[in-house]
Amino acid sequence: MAATGGVRLLLRAEGLVVLGAALAAYAQFGAGWGVFALWLLVPDLSMLGYLAGPRVGAALYNAAHSYIGPVALLVLGVLAALPWAVAGGLIWCAHIGLDRALGYGLKYAAGFGATHLGRIGRADPW
Repeated sequence: MAATGGVRLLLRAEGLVVLGAALAAYAQFGAGWGVFALWLLVPDLSMLGYLAGPRVGAALYNAAHSYIGPVALLVLGVLAALPWAVAGGLIWCAHIGLDRALGYGLKYAAGFGATHLGRIGRADPW
């Protein structure tokens, strides 16, 4: 079941907050905006999983669009003093936040358009 109404709006607002926080932290971190632009859309390569079908596609997309990976990368970067990991985690968080703010949620195996934030894409004409 997809979120609707005020819950959907709140989830999208959370995405906007994550995007803003990640951008602010990245600006303070100083890794360079060229690097940011280069890596921002990399998580969307997970959509290639849909070539193997909607179940595989949804699993790969969700793995790349959950906050588990980028937060783990941030923790690794901070604890091990790895600047590339901190930068990568912030860029990844920014990507997910942007997607959520735009209404692109985690996917259900029913197809790419079925997300936890509601249906995306064109409405079924039938």
